[in-house]
Amino acid sequence: MINRRTFTKAVGLGVGATAVSVGAASNAPAAFAAGSDRPGRPAPVIPAIAPGTHTTFTDLKRVRAGVLDIGYAEAGPKHGPVVICLHGWPYDIHSYVDVAPLLADAGYRVIVPYLRGHGTTTFLSPTTVRTGQQSAIALDIVALMDALKIHEAVLAGFDWGSRAAGTIAALWPERVKALVAVSGYLIVNIPSQKNPLPPKAEHTWWYQYYFATDRGRVAMETKQNRHDLCRLVWDEVSPTWKFDDATFERTAAAFENPDYAAIVIHNYRWRLGLADGERRYDRYEQLLAARPVITVPTIALDPALDPFLATTDGTGYRKFFTGRYEHRVLTGIGHNAPQEAPTAFAQAVVDADHL
Repeated sequence: MINRRTFTKAVGLGVGATAVSVGAASNAPAAFAAGSDRPGRPAPVIPAIAPGTHTTFTDLKRVRAGVLDIGYAEAGPKHGPVVICLHGWPYDIHSYVDVAPLLADAGYRVIVPYLRGHGTTTFLSPTTVRTGQQSAIALDIVALMDALKIHEAVLAGFDWGSRAAGTIAALWPERVKALVAVSGYLIVNIPSQKNPLPPKAEHTWWYQYYFATDRGRVAMETKQNRHDLCRLVWDEVSPTWKFDDATFERTAAAFENPDYAAIVIHNYRWRLGLADGERRYDRYEQLLAARPVITVPTIALDPALDPFLATTDGTGYRKFFTGRYEHRVLTGIGHNAPQEAPTAFAQAVVDADHL
């Protein structure tokens, strides 16, 4: 972990074991409590809604934070306890379009930022390296918290967002009240990425290898190819989610950010050890390479139909969580957990806050 003095320097970079199965509409608090390693305060029950009940955010804002001007959605009372929800790829803030109002109605101040390279989030300088590495994205969120004068928040995320939230929890636990981590521990260890996976798993990651080629880079730089590739990924990784064209198009608008292709390509090439990280982040990546444990209260969510998960019992990453902890399986749900199962996801957030 990084102490307060080194944390300040980090932000300155910007300017200088029991599994519980949960269905998509489930809100059974007794079952949730049974899965906890340690009981805590009773949590409010989130009312069940159908995915797609909401389609837009009403309060969109921007703030300068670190190396970025960050676009974000906000919901809920200004002085409520803060939840920051982080999206993945190829998604955007609309992954939380149903989750945010549920949490706002429960009294939370909900912040949903566009990650670097997405939507209305832009770089302040044309000379800033367009890196997509994990520590850079995590530090963007820390800078956002500082810009909004948020000392501590519940962090919740999936895919890239889960990795960023876990990185912050590992390096700056004093900033994280609790964590909801889809797919558990996702902090990247680059040397381990050199080891081949079973063929079926490698097939699932086809686009990662495609992005390692110039052909894949050009595809991401070309509007129609980018659009169709991302739509294909949605179809493949969420096999039972019956989203319509309008739902995808609302998110696809975020892919038109001028830095989108550069950030996405660098992220996947860096993870495979095919692209260098930026030197300013080296010390943080060195700390993350040691696989630091996460000590904050955590609920890990495994979507049962997520093709990226070899198993959904959580045993492969359990050792990395040393604080109060619970593991849940989202039955019938694919990769985009918050948008496919908003009630269960929002319930996990309030339950993590009450561990």
